Amino acid sequence: MKEEDPIICTCNEIRQSEIEHAIREKGLKTIEDVGDETTAGTVCGGCVDEIYLLLEKINRKVDL
Repeated sequence: MKEEDPIICTCNEIRQSEIEHAIREKGLKTIEDVGDETTAGTVCGGCVDEIYLLLEKINRKVDL
């Protein structure tokens, strides 16, 4: 069974919905923006690819 709101950042236990909400509400454009706002991707970096995909899905592009 697929989890409906998976944890994207296991180091900081940040769920997909929290990242998506921050991207939409704060107008986040970069992986660094997401890290500053949510702490996702700021420890080991293992979730950076997933954060990138969420940014791309919501914004249709990602600023680097």
